[in-house]
Amino acid sequence: MKPVIFGLSGPVLTADEAAFFRDADPLGYILFGRNCVDRAQMRALTDSLRELSGRDDVPILIDQEGGRVARMAPPEWPAFPAGPAFDVLYERAPSSAIEASRANGHALALMLAEVGVTVNCAPLLDVRQPETTPAVGGRTFGSDPMRVAALGRAMLDGMARGGVVGVVKHMPGHGRGVVDSHYELPVVRASDAELESDIEPFRTLRDAPMGMTCHVVFEAWDAEHPATLSPTVIREVIRGRIGFDGLLMTDDIDMKALSGTAGEKAAQAIAAGCDVALDCWARMDEMEEIVGRLSDAPPVTLARLERAMASVRPEEAEIEELVAKREALLGLV
Repeated sequence: MKPVIFGLSGPVLTADEAAFFRDADPLGYILFGRNCVDRAQMRALTDSLRELSGRDDVPILIDQEGGRVARMAPPEWPAFPAGPAFDVLYERAPSSAIEASRANGHALALMLAEVGVTVNCAPLLDVRQPETTPAVGGRTFGSDPMRVAALGRAMLDGMARGGVVGVVKHMPGHGRGVVDSHYELPVVRASDAELESDIEPFRTLRDAPMGMTCHVVFEAWDAEHPATLSPTVIREVIRGRIGFDGLLMTDDIDMKALSGTAGEKAAQAIAAGCDVALDCWARMDEMEEIVGRLSDAPPVTLARLERAMASVRPEEAEIEELVAKREALLGLV
């Protein structure tokens, strides 16, 4: 199994993709809007990925945070609120906000599980700052580390109850990034002491099953490399000070914050200590290069993967009831 997660080009597997994936045996797959048409189509697509891989628990990922980051969109699927809605409620009624976040995560996961998605790239544990780029700031649970951790934990727990594994992101914190890493490389000049508040939510949720890095340079830790490609940040901060021992994936290596070819970036990320490279755009030449540059996943990665996929604890519930509960709680403000 290669330590990479690949995207797909459309709503069905092409013959070329099927042949390539069968030989390459990537760790998992990630879906985007181009892959999400309706329930029947998505279920058929995810079933084909399970059949192709020969693994019933193959990770099939999606970014379904709520708000503007939603690959499964109306009118086919309901809209879900983003982090700031729960931040506002927490200001007035903390316990109600936590319960709303848990119900929201549970409902969201049931929607994903219905179509065969097994991993959701959420919750964000980034701590918002006044200068945070809108690309991140408009999605967060707020500016207080304890609040971010509490709401993030509730969402993570809710998704586990719905049968979906959560991914905490963006480790070790994107909140001080003032530019969008999709387009350029953020550089954070905060001191080590100041960055303690950024890593606090991740430390609180260090037992999360999966995590995602950020493409951000932290000068206090490694002035030469973004976190995704930094052995220092991954081993000393994420694995060390935070204490995270779950499956660690990169953010999309195609983002412009990183330089080099797809294969170079994937190999550098794995060498730095990431378990898995995330390559989202289904460009066959780039996927072939990545597979050619990567060795098979080591036992420690496979153990983390197995532990993560076994972490869910499905509970029967009705989406409509969970959504009604969430809306009643959010309605308190």
